[in-house]
Amino acid sequence: MGLTHVTVTLRPNEKSRKKFEAKFLVDTGATDSMAPASKLKQAGIRKRGRMAYQLANGSIVEYDFGLAEIEFMGEITSGRVIFGPDPSEPLLGVTALESVGVTVDPATQRLKRLPAISLK
Repeated sequence: MGLTHVTVTLRPNEKSRKKFEAKFLVDTGATDSMAPASKLKQAGIRKRGRMAYQLANGSIVEYDFGLAEIEFMGEITSGRVIFGPDPSEPLLGVTALESVGVTVDPATQRLKRLPAISLK
């Protein structure tokens, strides 16, 4: 299986001129999105709390998180963004994907839009 990347822009709010834009690894195993802490700070995204996260190797770590607008594929949502280690590869988590109706096609590893977002 290949890796899926998408260009993502993070902003603290809709009126902000500051932003962080990069290619993010789409990680359907991650709930929240993550970016290097220094890049989030430069974009004006503030720390709002701290959570424990379980890594792929099973270990548990605590990271600060902030709230940001998340824009990709012409869609916009908002959500929790983890202040990750510097340097770390930015990750786009499943919460952001699902909130705009985007999924990963398991056969092609490409992002595709769902015909509608479920409200049931």
